[in-house]
Amino acid sequence: MIYLDNAATTWPKPKQVVEAIEEALVTKMGNAGRGGHGAAMKMARLIYQTREDLCVLFGTDDPKRVVFTQNATHALNQALFGLLQPGDHVITSSIEHNAVARPLFSLKNRGVELSEIPGTLGGEFNLEAYDKAFQPNTKLVVTLHASNVTGTLLPIREIGQIAHEHGALYLLDAAQTAGVFSIDLGRLDVDLLAFPGHKGLLGPQGTGGLIFKPGIHLEPLIYGGTGSLSEEDRQPEFLPDALESGTLNGPGIAGLGAGVRYILDQGIDRIRVREQELCRKLWNGLQEIPEVKLYGSDMVERRSPIVAFNIGELDSVETAFALEEEAEIVARAGLHCAAHAHRMLGTLSQGVVRFSPSHFTSEEELETVLQVVRKVASEYSTSLV
Repeated sequence: MIYLDNAATTWPKPKQVVEAIEEALVTKMGNAGRGGHGAAMKMARLIYQTREDLCVLFGTDDPKRVVFTQNATHALNQALFGLLQPGDHVITSSIEHNAVARPLFSLKNRGVELSEIPGTLGGEFNLEAYDKAFQPNTKLVVTLHASNVTGTLLPIREIGQIAHEHGALYLLDAAQTAGVFSIDLGRLDVDLLAFPGHKGLLGPQGTGGLIFKPGIHLEPLIYGGTGSLSEEDRQPEFLPDALESGTLNGPGIAGLGAGVRYILDQGIDRIRVREQELCRKLWNGLQEIPEVKLYGSDMVERRSPIVAFNIGELDSVETAFALEEEAEIVARAGLHCAAHAHRMLGTLSQGVVRFSPSHFTSEEELETVLQVVRKVASEYSTSLV
């Protein structure tokens, strides 16, 4: 199998991640915060270590403000529903994933005002239109860092600066960039960061988190047992307990911590350069195939490691099926839970095929991929005659 769907979830995982999960299951399988016995304390220390590791990676210094969630979608929902009230105004972009678009749609129906900044995938974010969108009641700006369809990067430094000039907070969806690009919360005007554990951070599925800066209060999305103040009906107000009701995914968080330490050891810049080299090889090779249409900017070095394409008018799902049938090439096809982006691309009916390599992908695998795409494209072209 040639796996090119790392933008959905990374595979394979580093052996350190697998070993950390196994060790947690075998030797540390207590329930953190639920009892003072050794097993519970071992798991609590392991979880806290992962909070500290994430602080190092993301340039922040308060582990208590690292809140674990099931995934990035959960983290985004916690931030959006925890912050916004009827009468508030929020600004977003026109290329958002449904993890942002759907919560905002629900909040709009509850009285939250919404402005969407138009743009083009592969083009520049319209900072002038963005600046003009602010209103006296603008409370929050929320955008992704990179499109999960084409890899287009948004200028998050400038977006954050403008948000702060207008007195608004900035929530960043780092689903495609956490673990791939450097995100330093100490230097960026990003107030809340949502991230998945199972993509660029190389951890297992079922993990993710939300990091937010001091001075921000979030209403809990979920209420329940935290292992603290158990004699009271009210939810604890201190972090991270206030936002972490129920048993945490201890073994998963152990694996996430191992993934973060692997990235810190390897160097995030080294990983990013390798993945962008692979994307350049894919882009250049696909560009030589007459039937192939590529989406987004050809400056792959300025994008997350994603290459999106179609073969003529062939449905993207059919293309992906042909690639898997021909050579067990695994790629994501369809709308990628991002209909807003596809409306801009004009691919809402066709979708796109998305290749997303990781630094574990070999150049030999990509040679095979390009050969198979040429074959499928040639067969498609012949079928039109």
